Amino acid sequence: MTDIKSPTRRQFTSGAAALIAAPSVLRVIPANAQSKALKIGFVSPASGPLASFAEADNFILNQVRSVIGNGIANNGRTYPVQIIVKDSQSNGNRAAEVASELILGDKVNLITALATPDTTNPVADQAEANEVPCITTNCPWQPYFFGRKGDPAKGFDWTYHFFWGLEDVIGSFVNLWNSIPTNKSIGGLFPNDADGNAWGDPKLGLPDPLAKAGFKLTDPGRYQPLSNDFTAQISAFKAANCEIVTGVMIPPDFATFWSQAAQQNFKPKIVTVGKALLFPSVLESLGARGDGLSTEVWWTPNHPFKSSLTGQSAQELTDAWVKSSNKQWTQPIGFVHALWEVALDTLKRAKNIDDPKSIAQAIASTSLNTLVGNVKWPGPVKNVCKTPLVAGQWTRKADGKFDLVITNNEAMPAIPKGGSLRALG
Repeated sequence: MTDIKSPTRRQFTSGAAALIAAPSVLRVIPANAQSKALKIGFVSPASGPLASFAEADNFILNQVRSVIGNGIANNGRTYPVQIIVKDSQSNGNRAAEVASELILGDKVNLITALATPDTTNPVADQAEANEVPCITTNCPWQPYFFGRKGDPAKGFDWTYHFFWGLEDVIGSFVNLWNSIPTNKSIGGLFPNDADGNAWGDPKLGLPDPLAKAGFKLTDPGRYQPLSNDFTAQISAFKAANCEIVTGVMIPPDFATFWSQAAQQNFKPKIVTVGKALLFPSVLESLGARGDGLSTEVWWTPNHPFKSSLTGQSAQELTDAWVKSSNKQWTQPIGFVHALWEVALDTLKRAKNIDDPKSIAQAIASTSLNTLVGNVKWPGPVKNVCKTPLVAGQWTRKADGKFDLVITNNEAMPAIPKGGSLRALG
């Protein structure tokens, strides 16, 4: 991608208050720049079908720039910081390409990435192969770890990840579905990609735990992303009398499926889909048929955590975002922010900032209270740390806007419920 020019001094000093668009290359130069600049690479899907995950990137980067000021301190020295931003374009091949550019061309000290295995996995693979420390988030840990052929007995040496896991989404979904009467027959929508293959995996994914919880899953097989025909899946669900639909889909695929479900008179009682239903803009595009759809909820303004970087509560960060963007809050805001909390904390604590192994060791020894909860490795496996998860349902207001109401909080009672699950009309 073409880099945008660095900001002027006036733009820089305005800081997060002005909340101007973040540049592609962000340079923060101290008055006494005797230490070499630390370079941090950042890869996210700023364009393509996953762009909603990156909607708040520039907003958060401006906050980071304001906090960094003249640089970050490490072992008594202040280091200027250069943040180099790359767009994965929602494409795994592109993510690998720009990660390689950051590692081999820009020679970053640390690389970060977020938003589904389409971006996190190729970036992490490049970092592992080239022995560069890497932190990622916004992807369930199984698609991240096992999607990269991780061995739980060994783990990885350079790449670390924080987010929730499929066991958490399964638990939240089951608790949600058990709150109203159904025949417990579920239709599964799993694409032929890293997420879909993980969610649909007979052992690691949804099938076995759902069976143990008393549900019957109908899985018609993997469909190709950006499919324009879900007739086979809908027919299978109707034949099995599925009253619940679940899965993990990109927004365009869910919109196609949901439209064709209406055309073919398929009317489930509950539709709980990961990824596609995270964002208010997607629900607004569905209109009245978005009312009552449900999804996993990983971060809200009501999360009881504060930022180690700015001191903001979840609500305060939300208020700043709404004021800046004139848009509703969106779940990735908290995790984009937390990614920078962890990245900067790591660089401050590294015993030898010039040694990549020392930076990797600093990541591994992290124990940081962030805006999404405590981040501390190891978790279920060496390179993974888990964060809390609840579930919620979208409610359409009179003005056509949607609110995400927490309807199950059994996994984290500190997040207050806003209502109970209601069946689709």
